[in-house]
This record gives sequence, C-alpha cells and structure tokens, in this order.
Amino acid sequence: MKIEKFDTLPSTNQYCELLNLSETEEFTVIAARTQTAGIGQRGNHWEAEPGKNLTFSLVLKPTWLPIADQYQLTKAVSLGIAEYLMPLIMEGNRRVRIKWPNDIYVDDKKICGILITHRIAGGQIAASVVGVGLNVNQIDFPEWVPNPTSLCLLTGQEWPLDETLEKMLNCIAHRYNELQNNPIGTLDEPYLNLLLRRGKEAQYGYHGQTISATLLDVNRYGHLQLVTDKGERLSCQLKEIQFL
Repeated sequence: MKIEKFDTLPSTNQYCELLNLSETEEFTVIAARTQTAGIGQRGNHWEAEPGKNLTFSLVLKPTWLPIADQYQLTKAVSLGIAEYLMPLIMEGNRRVRIKWPNDIYVDDKKICGILITHRIAGGQIAASVVGVGLNVNQIDFPEWVPNPTSLCLLTGQEWPLDETLEKMLNCIAHRYNELQNNPIGTLDEPYLNLLLRRGKEAQYGYHGQTISATLLDVNRYGHLQLVTDKGERLSCQLKEIQFL
C-alpha cells in the first residue's frame, strides 16, 4: 500500500484521473488534508473543513471482476468502512448503516460519502478510483449540509487522521480481498444486513411524486429494488429515486 499525502488538492478523484493508471500501483492512495473542489454523488460538492477529516482516493485494479458485477466493488468498500466504524461508536444503541448506493450513516446522520469511477478497456475494468470522504474531527457544519455527523461528535474525542486512514484502509482491503477470492455474491448478505431502511416502509421521491414503499434488495447492477404500498415493484437507478 502506497500513500501519497498532499496539503491541498482540488479533488483527489480528479487527481487520480490524470494519472496513468496502467502504471499506477494497485492500492495507491492519494490523500489531501484540504480539498477545494471535492465531489460527491450526483455531482454535489463534498463539504470538509480543512485538516479535520479524511478525504482520499484509492486506486484499485479489479480486472478479474466482470463489468456487469461492478457494484460488488461498492459493496466491498462500503462494508469495509462500515465495519471499521462499528467498534468505535458502540455506545448506546447507535447503528452503522449503508445508505444506497454508497453513503455510510450512523442512525439517521451521514458520516461518510463514497464515489467510485471505473476505467474500462478491452471489455474489462482496467482500474477503479474510489473516492472517500469521512467526517472525523469536524464538529461544525454549514446549514446546507444535510444530517452530518463525525467521529468526534459521536465519541467526544479527536482522532489521529493518519492512524484512522491506515486502519480504515486495512478494513477495505480485507473486504476487497474477500471479493477477489470468493464467488460473486459472497458480500451480498452482509451488505443487505447493513442496508438502511431495508424491510421498512418509508417515503421516497419517485419521478416527481412522493410514494410509500418498502426497500427489498439491490440487484446485480446496483439498482434499488422496492415494492410500493400498492404492490407495484420498482427497480430504480440513482437518478430515479430519492430518500425523503
């Protein structure tokens, strides 16, 4: 594992996109103490106070993973991060959950965002860039940031960023290696067990309407599977459904 640290970058994912990934060692990590233009899901800005959080990108090369099963990589990364956080915040009845497609929540508050991009060549995944933003020591957030929390807010103590990064990367590597060395589908059950709202009826925004539906599953292609209160089954991509 090779970790390159920068004081400031516009975006660690964008930095990785400029690299020659074919010559970049797998498990190279690009970490920045400050991101000036961090990117989240749906192209949103990722808010992080300078020097307080972890913002990094990880280069992986899952050439052995069929393109149709690329969402398995999201499962591996999400599980690794969630399982790193669990023992740190065990007090009370707090629960770490994965919010589809790949945010990490503690109860109803967001602590981590993940953005994965793939580079395809010759009909296979040549490389993947995994961008991660974890709220660590930040305690004040702008009002426009929805439902944020951090390790510091949850535990009442500050956490060493370098040590936190290395331990979390080890957890990601464990699940990544498990994905590589086992049949496709090995991670499905542990992922579903942590999926936020699974089996519970809730409100969603769907094509401009508010619907009541129960989250059932995530299919092979990463599409959310739900059943409405009227019995209609839905299969939704990222831009089709919104958690309310």
